[in-house]
Amino acid sequence: MEKTPKREMIGIEGKVLLDTLRRLHRRGAVENITKLIRKTHPADLAWVFRSLPPNEQKDIFEIIAATDLVSDFLSELDTSIMVELVSGLSPDFMAGIVSRMASDDAADLLEALPEELAREIRSRMERAEREEVEELLKYDPETAGGIMSPDFMYLDEELTVEEAIKKVQKRSEEKEMVFYLYITHGDGQFAGVLSLRELLMHPMHRKLKNIMNPNVISVTTDTDQEEVAHIVSQYNLLAVPVVDATFKLVGIVTVDDIIDVLREEATEDFLQMAGAGKEQEILLKPLHQKIMLRAPWLFASWVGGVGAMFIINAFQGELQRVLALASFIPIIAGMGGNIATQSSTIIVRGLATGRVNMNQFLQVIGKEFAVGIVLGTVFGLLLGLLAFFKYTSPLYLGLVVGLSVSIVMTMAATVGTLVPMVLKKFNVDAAVATGPFITTTIDVLGVSLYFTIAKLFLHL
Repeated sequence: MEKTPKREMIGIEGKVLLDTLRRLHRRGAVENITKLIRKTHPADLAWVFRSLPPNEQKDIFEIIAATDLVSDFLSELDTSIMVELVSGLSPDFMAGIVSRMASDDAADLLEALPEELAREIRSRMERAEREEVEELLKYDPETAGGIMSPDFMYLDEELTVEEAIKKVQKRSEEKEMVFYLYITHGDGQFAGVLSLRELLMHPMHRKLKNIMNPNVISVTTDTDQEEVAHIVSQYNLLAVPVVDATFKLVGIVTVDDIIDVLREEATEDFLQMAGAGKEQEILLKPLHQKIMLRAPWLFASWVGGVGAMFIINAFQGELQRVLALASFIPIIAGMGGNIATQSSTIIVRGLATGRVNMNQFLQVIGKEFAVGIVLGTVFGLLLGLLAFFKYTSPLYLGLVVGLSVSIVMTMAATVGTLVPMVLKKFNVDAAVATGPFITTTIDVLGVSLYFTIAKLFLHL
């Protein structure tokens, strides 16, 4: 039977689908819901599903589970929702679903399930499919081995073009990314690559080893997924081959998986920079888990604020003698915190995308130091003039305020650059350097510098 083509949603259509699905559910129109599901792209269905209340999710999933689309649908769902939905299904039923999924998606699903349930599902799968999935489960989920697909087109180098075309025609339907044909020799050793277009342009009698490209970019099974993503984006590849320690070709990582990796890594970085942990599905977590994920970072800010309070109290006498000093505390702390966050964010993203080279450590810091001096001088001059005309006494208040802003912004830009790069050198995730950590540090240092300069110049 011919499958109904599914079109991806754009604009307002997703909202219309959600409203239609809920209306049909209220009417109990199971047949109409089934028809709607069959016409909808699994990615759009997953998007709509996230917006449904739990009771409606349960009912509609029962309808989806009765169709042959359930495997594709589960592949598109957030892990936490997926785990909750399948926990009520029997291992036999789940084994059937997993067997119809792409091997890499099946491995991701089993990885997310409780170990006992995953083991039970695997025991009910066909031997060939089970072995393929278990092979993928051996690898760390955040490496090339963990995200690769073993369903790729490979051909022996001794084949002729005519033999290769027949093989492609026979096997291409069950393989991923047949635009690239990977050439092997001996016991599956990686030898080269050939595009489908190039294959069709050569005489039928010519052997693949004479027309393949032997200089191919590849990754190993333990290459970090972020590095794989960088390679694919750097060289504009649709897929990258994965080899094991003996240079045997074991899989490929396709561009659709790379897009997921880039999104995951970017989301993780942004969450950490905002001080919200790095759990990507934080919005779907229960209330107590959301609190526990965010509380430690907020506690760090609280500690910094208490530190700044003690510093201000230590200079209480100076503040009482020159009350105007208090007016400039928020702007000095704010300007320092903002430029530090800018610098650290630029460096963190630069490190993630490969645009910041660790071999140019001093150059990168020097450039941000220069930026801090220029911006600090400009804003220091503006604030100093404002203080001079606003407060006629004490005489040097404008100089104190201007100099403080200049020094604090220069120091903040340097610290915001230095900390992520030092963490990177020690193989610590540089994203943790931003957000509360940097801004809190700059608040404490900024206030300390401000009062120290005031004490020196105003003879307090």
